[in-house]
Amino acid sequence: MRHEDIASHTFPIIVVLPDVVDAQDACVERLTALTERHPGVSLAHTTADGALCVHFDPSRTTLAEVRQLVTAAGARLAAEYGHVSLALGGLPGEDAGRRLEDLLRKQAGVLEVSANVPARRVRIEFERSKTDADRLRRLVARAGFAVEPPATTAPASAWARVLAENRELVWSLVAAVLLGLGWAGERFWTWPGGVTIPLYLAAYGFGAWDLVGHTVAAWRRGAFTFDIDLLMLLAALGAAGLGEWAEGAFLLTLFALAHALEHYAMDRARGAIRALADLTPAVARVRRDGQDVEVPVDAVRVDEVVLVRPGDRIPVDGVVSDGQSSVNQAPVTGESAPVDKADGDEVFAGTVNGEGALEVRTTRAVGDRTLDRVIRLVEDAQTSKAPTQQFTERFERVFVPVVLVSAVAVMIVPPLVGWASWSTSIYRALALLVAASPCALALGTPSAVLAGIAQAARRGVLIKGGVHLENLGTLRTMTFDKTGTLTVGRPEVTGVVMNDAASADELVRVAAAVERQSQHPLAQAVVRAAAARQLTLPEAGPLESITARGVRAVVDGEPVEIGSARLWTDRQIEIPVVVDIAVHRQQQAGRSVMIVRHGSRWLGVLGLADEPRPEARDVLTRLRDMGLDPLVMLTGDNRGVAEAVGKKLGVDQIQAELLPEDKVSAVQALMEAHGPLAMVGDGVNDAPALAQATVGIAMGGAGTGVALETADVALMGDDLGTLPFAVGLSRRAARIIKQNLALSMAVIALLVVATLLGWAGIGTAVLLHEGSTMVVVANSLRLLAYAE
Repeated sequence: MRHEDIASHTFPIIVVLPDVVDAQDACVERLTALTERHPGVSLAHTTADGALCVHFDPSRTTLAEVRQLVTAAGARLAAEYGHVSLALGGLPGEDAGRRLEDLLRKQAGVLEVSANVPARRVRIEFERSKTDADRLRRLVARAGFAVEPPATTAPASAWARVLAENRELVWSLVAAVLLGLGWAGERFWTWPGGVTIPLYLAAYGFGAWDLVGHTVAAWRRGAFTFDIDLLMLLAALGAAGLGEWAEGAFLLTLFALAHALEHYAMDRARGAIRALADLTPAVARVRRDGQDVEVPVDAVRVDEVVLVRPGDRIPVDGVVSDGQSSVNQAPVTGESAPVDKADGDEVFAGTVNGEGALEVRTTRAVGDRTLDRVIRLVEDAQTSKAPTQQFTERFERVFVPVVLVSAVAVMIVPPLVGWASWSTSIYRALALLVAASPCALALGTPSAVLAGIAQAARRGVLIKGGVHLENLGTLRTMTFDKTGTLTVGRPEVTGVVMNDAASADELVRVAAAVERQSQHPLAQAVVRAAAARQLTLPEAGPLESITARGVRAVVDGEPVEIGSARLWTDRQIEIPVVVDIAVHRQQQAGRSVMIVRHGSRWLGVLGLADEPRPEARDVLTRLRDMGLDPLVMLTGDNRGVAEAVGKKLGVDQIQAELLPEDKVSAVQALMEAHGPLAMVGDGVNDAPALAQATVGIAMGGAGTGVALETADVALMGDDLGTLPFAVGLSRRAARIIKQNLALSMAVIALLVVATLLGWAGIGTAVLLHEGSTMVVVANSLRLLAYAE
C-alpha cells in the first residue's frame, strides 16, 4: 500500500524491526497476517532507514492494541510514542469525560484519548516529540479537572475532613433541607414569597454549584456543548422563569444528590482496584552490610536480600534464597490454597507469608513488580471503551441536540397553532428536557465494565479493557496450546519397564546418576524421579552427549548408555525384542522413551510424558457445558503424543506438528468456520496466535511480563480453573449492559411520551430519571458479587 493511499484521518506509527534480516522478514510476514484481520490497522510503507510504518485509525482501534499486535509479531513501537494514565479527583457529570476528550484531542501531538467517568481516569497516547506527560497533566488540571494525588495537606478537624471527602453529598443534603423548608412553609405555614423564594434560591445555589462551575469552565475554554448538564440547567432556569421555584429546586437538588450517591456507589468498584495498591507494605527489612535495616520499599534495589517474617506481606518480587514457608498468593494470582516455597522458588509482592521465615533476593524494583504492572494494566483497562459504550456515546452526540430542538418545537409550535397556552407549552418543554436526559444511558456500559474488570482482578484474572470483556461473552469456540496450558509443562517419568534390572529402583538410580549432569528437561525429569524414590546415586564419569541420540558415561566401572533406539541401531547393535516391544508400547501411550543399558545389561525402558493438568478435563467439560464447541488443541508436538493427551482430556479436535505461523492459520480457519474464538497459550511462542484470536488468553501472567503485554486476558495464577469464571463473568456483564440500556431507553421513551401529553411534570420526570440512573449503577455493581 502506498503512503498516499492512507486515509488522512489515520496516524502513522513507526515500528522497529529485529536486527537479524531473517527475523525481520518473518516479523513483517506475521504483522501482515495480524493486521489483515484487525480493523483500523494497516501496513503502509517502509521508511528510509528500513523501519516499518503502520497506520491506525483511532476511531476504530487504539494505540494500545496496535502495540499489542506489534509485540506479538516480534517487533516493538519506536520510543517516540508514550502514554500517560491520570487518576482524576472527579469527573463532574456524565458528559465531563467527553468534554475532556474533546479538549485533549485538539492538542498537538495527542494521538488518542479515552476518559472513563465511573473509573475517574483518562488515558492519553501522545508523540514525545510534540508534547510530554507533564504538559498534558498541567493542561488537564488547568481545565478544571483535579489530577490525583492532590498536593494538599489533610484538613485539621474531623468535620473538615468529612466535608472535604463528601462535599457533593453534604451540599446536596443542605439543598434538600432548604427545599424542604421552602416547600413546607409555602404549603402548610403560608409563608410569603419573600421568605420561600430566597430559600428556593439558596437550594438552587447548593444544588447547582458543581453543575454551574464546570459548565462555565467549559464555556471559558470555548467548549460549548449541548450536554446533559446543560439540559438540566435550562430546565431549572425555565422552571424559575415560570414561577415554579419548588420544581426547579427539586430538579437540581435531586440531580446533585443522585450524582453524589452514584459516585459513592461506583467508589465500591474503584475501591476493589485501589485495594490492589494497598497490598504491598510501605517498608521492607533489608540486609545491608551485615545488618538488618528497615527501609522504604521504594529504596530496595534489585539483588538485595529482603527478610520476610512469618505472617508478613512480601514487599518485593524475588526468589527465595533461604528458608521454607507456605505463601498465600490469592491477592495476586487468585489461588485459593497457599503455595509451598523453598530455595529457588519465585514469590510476588503483595502475597502473604505463612509460618516460616524467608530470605528473598529481589529480582524486580518497585514499579516493575508483577503487582505494579497489573495495577497499571487494570487502570489502563478502565479507560478502554467497550463497543457498546462507543455506540452509546455516538448516539448521545446526536440525541442531545435533537432533544434541544424538540424542546424548542414543543415550546413554540402548540401556542402558535392554538393547541396549548404559552405557559403550558414552556412547562412541557422543560419537562421534556429532563425526561430525555440520557444520564442512565451514559453510565450503563462503563459502570458495568468497571465492576466487571474489578471483580476479575480480585479473582486473579486480568482483563485488559471493556472490548475484551464484551468479546469473552461472545465466544463460540476455544483453542488451547498443549504444552504448559493443557499439560503441566514439565515432563515426568510416567513409565518404568524393567528388563535386566533387578528392580525399578536400580533402573532409575543408574539413569539418574548419568542424567544429573545434563540440563535437558527429560534428564531433569529422571533426576526428580530418583529424588522422589529417595535413591542414593552413584558417582558417574564425565558425560558424553551423542547429538539427537542420547548420552554416555561410566558408572561403577562400566559404560552406561541412555537414549533412543538410534543410539544403538546406527552402530548396527541389535536391541532385544523385549526392549523393542516396551519402547513401542510407551510410544503408543504418547511418551518419550529412554532405553538404559549398563555394560552388557539392557536394564530397561523409561517412559516420560508431560502430564495433563489435574483440573484440565473438568475445565473443558465446564466450558463445553457453557456452549463452547468445538474445543481444539493446537500443538507443535508430534501427532502420537498430541493424540494421547487429547484422548485423556477429551478435546474435540487435535491439530499437531504446527509451527507458530501454522497456529495463526489454524486460528483464522476456525474463526471463519465457527465465529468468535479464544486462544489460550503461554503468551510467549503463542503470541501471534493469541493476537490473531478474538480474545487471546495467556496462562501464568504473574510469572512473565510477556504474557501480560501480549494477551487480551491473563490468568495470573496459571490456573485453567479460572477460565469458566472469566467467560461466565463476561456473559453476566453483557446481560447487565443490555439490561441497563433497555431500562434507560424504556424510561426515556416513557417519560418523553408522558411529558408531551402532560401526564408527568418536572418533579415526576426528575424522580424517575434519577431513579433509573441509580438502578443502572446498582445493577452494574452486582458484578462485584459474581462467582462462577
